[in-house]
Amino acid sequence: MYPLKFQPILKERLWGGTKLSEQLNKPSRSDITGESWELSGVQGDVSEVANGEYKGSSLNALIEHWGPDLLGKSVIERFGKEFPILIKFIDAKQDLSIQLHPHDELAKSRHNSFGKTEMWYVMDADKDANLIVGFNQPMTREKYVESLEKKTLLEYMNYEKVTAGDTFFINTGKIHAIGAGVLLAEIQQTSDITYRVYDFDRRDKEGNLRELHTDLALDAIDFEQKSDFKVSYDRAIDKVNPMVSCPYFKTNFLQLTTDMKQEVGSRDSFTIYMCVEGKAEISNEAGSVTIKRGETILLPANSETIQIQTSGCKLLEVTL
Repeated sequence: MYPLKFQPILKERLWGGTKLSEQLNKPSRSDITGESWELSGVQGDVSEVANGEYKGSSLNALIEHWGPDLLGKSVIERFGKEFPILIKFIDAKQDLSIQLHPHDELAKSRHNSFGKTEMWYVMDADKDANLIVGFNQPMTREKYVESLEKKTLLEYMNYEKVTAGDTFFINTGKIHAIGAGVLLAEIQQTSDITYRVYDFDRRDKEGNLRELHTDLALDAIDFEQKSDFKVSYDRAIDKVNPMVSCPYFKTNFLQLTTDMKQEVGSRDSFTIYMCVEGKAEISNEAGSVTIKRGETILLPANSETIQIQTSGCKLLEVTL
């Protein structure tokens, strides 16, 4: 199977903007497009192939037909035929709600879903843009509940000023929010379960306050103050630089100025590339595809060799 591109699934959000169309050439005419789902097996939002022989086929149909040749035998053993990763680009024109995600066991029992461990790679950030990640002081359940009642939660939030290239790992239970002016790539478990705990008293287009999940979040939140979220990684040129390795995905950073060839026959996993700068032509034994900033491709697990031809690009490489 050749390298696959998929049709982006665009999502309007109250906090969305226009950078996905202006900077990443997504086909949106809306001024509140917040997310582009690049590769998704989420029920109701399953990606469709945009190139080649399988154009128009759904990701799930390909998995059903190709199985371990597409995903990898070890991936099938762990996740069955459910695609385990959700890939997005996110444009926050306004602050997102302050939120957190449940772990696998809680998500399974409550929602019959995976939990949601995720990572962010900042592609662009306005001056003084920031993220909220965790608490800025030791926190207790009682102090947290009181802060919600008094609407003082923001006083306890940890703000991280960001620039392009900054990377964050958001494990389940960690309170967080993407700040206004940030454009980022997101890699996460296949899950759309979010517990919203504070939304700045904003109203949707019908004038309604958005739902909060205060009670659900109480059993899911990690109240411990931690500093385990910012990812330190090498940025060596023309090399594979590890960024994040967790049970749900592994991500590497590639800043290439010339061609690179990788032998991947023993990987036993699909490979995803997200282009965050420049462009490249990526090929395996069955074909090739051009990828440019804001695009994502999937290569099957039965690829033996991946060839990247470029004169300049930055890629996020994602595997299991």
